[in-house]
Amino acid sequence: MIGGMGSPDSGEQGGSWTLLSGHGHVLVEIARNPEARIRDISMAVDLTERTVQTIVADLEAAGYITRTRIGRRTRYTVDPDHPFRHSAQEGLRVGPLLDLLTAMADADVPGPTPARSQQSRRTWSRRGS
Repeated sequence: MIGGMGSPDSGEQGGSWTLLSGHGHVLVEIARNPEARIRDISMAVDLTERTVQTIVADLEAAGYITRTRIGRRTRYTVDPDHPFRHSAQEGLRVGPLLDLLTAMADADVPGPTPARSQQSRRTWSRRGS
């Protein structure tokens, strides 16, 4: 879990909230693995498949991602130039944050992230590249 502030049963101070919303977690996971299935994303971010489907639809409708069908699979493309939605981040783009979070995750920084094989780790593709 990225930005985790303690799980409900960990006994850590801070409760069970996380720094990123479900939308943030899903967007980071898609950036890390653009060919991930909804099931893969669901397991990685600890949300139900139905919730992840709703979030993916929200992200696509807002222009953060596009979906491309390749045979029976879906490939996601993140738009790194898309701005944050909140006025507190006015003028800032999501790309640099995604670069930072995906680089940290791919650097095998110790933490409570789910274990993955090196093969499943892929860099995210920039729109127009």
